[in-house]
Amino acid sequence: MNRRSLYRLTRASLTALATASVGAALLFTTVGPASASNSPSSAASPDRSATASKPTVVLVHGAWADGSSWNGVITRLRSRGYRVVAPPNPLRGVSSDAAYLADYLKTVKGPIVLVGHSYGGMVITNAALGNTEVKALVYIDAFIPAKGQSAGEIAGSEPGSGVIVQDPATVFDLVPFPGASAGDADLYLKPQVVRSSFAQDLSAAQQNQIIATQRPLAASAVTQPSGEPAWKTIPSWALIGRQDKIIPAAAQEATAKVAHTKVQEIDSSHLSPVSRPGAVADLITTAAHAG
Repeated sequence: MNRRSLYRLTRASLTALATASVGAALLFTTVGPASASNSPSSAASPDRSATASKPTVVLVHGAWADGSSWNGVITRLRSRGYRVVAPPNPLRGVSSDAAYLADYLKTVKGPIVLVGHSYGGMVITNAALGNTEVKALVYIDAFIPAKGQSAGEIAGSEPGSGVIVQDPATVFDLVPFPGASAGDADLYLKPQVVRSSFAQDLSAAQQNQIIATQRPLAASAVTQPSGEPAWKTIPSWALIGRQDKIIPAAAQEATAKVAHTKVQEIDSSHLSPVSRPGAVADLITTAAHAG
């Protein structure tokens, strides 16, 4: 398929999503891989100071990111004696990403606090189901889906997103990938979207690093429904940025209410793991103590 044909197919698919009030969600998983911390990035090795009584904290990133988006959070949690790991999120679709994480979790010994940012919330909600070692779920600027809900449905459920668009080509660079179904493509954020819509409280240098290192999300992941939610049996916490322009705070609050999630709000953008790592680490610590 030539590039022009791919563009037409993908644009038609994404435009249909936008028409159904899903357009806002197509930016939902953005998290900056840049961090103010110079700490190690992903899959940190066990901290020698960690005690056997403390759970392992597993951090799951969203799209346009990798484990380094948690750098500042990792530094703080390790200084408190926690073992922290940040495995890769494949970003191919809710069911397959959750299956990947579920298999990873089976290799972690002892109790777990499972943390997801943005689209990572979709993944942890499904991956933790049936795993008795997961003692707490923590949602950071994240989707908290009920059964059958998609990320697109949640993000478009409340006004306030600054990224609802009629033409997805104004927001994304669309790139083909092997095995993609007709109309599907990898989504890369355009630089102006990074700067204006979700990284507004980061420095220009951090924004530029996000632009350069982003990992894409498959467009088809936006409309995939969530399965039975793990939050029905596992206590949950949520940190919501009041300046979130990706998933409106009201949408996050509504889903948190359904899930009986304990909510804390802060004055931050969608990228609180990068801009407010201390607040994120504090909430994870609270969940770890309660679990």
